[in-house]
Amino acid sequence: MDKFKQLARIKDIYNKGGNIIKYLKGNEAGTQNSLEDILISYDFQSGSYIKHFASEIDFKTGYGAALASVIGDLGNFNSIMEAGVGEATTLGSLLPQMKQKPSDVFGFDISWSRLKFARSFLADMDITNASLFTANLFEIPLSESSIDVVYTSHSIEPNGGREKEALQELYRVTGKYLILLEPSFEFGSPEAQARMKEHGYVTRLYEAATELGYKVIEHRLFGHSANPLNPTGLIIIEKTGEISTPPALKCPISLTDLEKHNDSLLYSKDSFLAYPVINDIPCLLKENSILAVHLLSDYAQFKAANNIMF
Repeated sequence: MDKFKQLARIKDIYNKGGNIIKYLKGNEAGTQNSLEDILISYDFQSGSYIKHFASEIDFKTGYGAALASVIGDLGNFNSIMEAGVGEATTLGSLLPQMKQKPSDVFGFDISWSRLKFARSFLADMDITNASLFTANLFEIPLSESSIDVVYTSHSIEPNGGREKEALQELYRVTGKYLILLEPSFEFGSPEAQARMKEHGYVTRLYEAATELGYKVIEHRLFGHSANPLNPTGLIIIEKTGEISTPPALKCPISLTDLEKHNDSLLYSKDSFLAYPVINDIPCLLKENSILAVHLLSDYAQFKAANNIMF
């Protein structure tokens, strides 16, 4: 996280309307956006999605209704998760329009500040059952096949070149259906395709899914796009033959169980790693881990066992 040393300079660039990722990438080789670039850019921009929602309520409501229809056609489900939930403007538009509402709702994002806004936005929408946590799209702190429906909405977007990695991790935690609402390179105009490449967006999602042997049951334009130069495509992947496991947060490094130590800390007894909880938002990036082998050790018992007296 060396670029964290530049945060004051980055704040100045952001305040002047500059492109943070473009600045961070500078003259670096390659076209991929790094995790650090995405995190810094997204965290500074927190609040922007809610501003956009407020100015485009009809569009977002229609987007949520269309997604609710897609999910409803697939069946009824107990759990759902938005990967890259941002400020929950899609999740907050989706849930009220689902005929059969899942009992377990999850959402994660790389940016803690985005999730802070998301919690308040969901409260405005009278949604109180969503569990939000920070996580890396490529290291999701959940067990295999633990969420019935996993969906994305332009959250894989900035990870061009890592399509297979993203799909494999999302597919791992999916129980029944993985729904991708992402830039559609295949259905985009030449101008849109050039723009996607320039920004380092994903361009091979459908190709990667077929190469991985996943069962793609639908692939088309979604019909709702905020920007014609960034058309939203729909890819639905069905997962069968797997035994579902109950959804529960895991250590992102070892995928072992996490237990609540107190209101500010989760702990894995198996990996000896602790993770902070800030304003009820678990921070589950592997970079958030704290090695705490003796967190549960009792000092009095330690002294007694070693015949220590003071």
